[in-house]
Amino acid sequence: MTKAQVAQAITTTVTLDTPIVRGETEITELTLRKPSSGELRGVNLADVLQMQTDALMTLIPRLSNPSLTAPEVRQMDPADLVQCGGEIAGFLVSKRVRGETA
Repeated sequence: MTKAQVAQAITTTVTLDTPIVRGETEITELTLRKPSSGELRGVNLADVLQMQTDALMTLIPRLSNPSLTAPEVRQMDPADLVQCGGEIAGFLVSKRVRGETA
């Protein structure tokens, strides 16, 4: 497996405090995956690391499975938004900073 494939395989699951209702479906958890550099386009990385709402609302639809729409993200419980933001910010920190080894 190439390094790019390994990076794409990194995911985390977030259990939502307040489920998102989509028609008759209730979304109770999201899988977020580590973004590629291209998926970070148009977003200030400092804003992501500071968990700025606008930056998170841009990235969550790009990185979530099931993929949320922008209106669904705008209606998220703030606690869920913060939880997703923490996970996304964690993806941007190097292994060395996290204390992991290759």
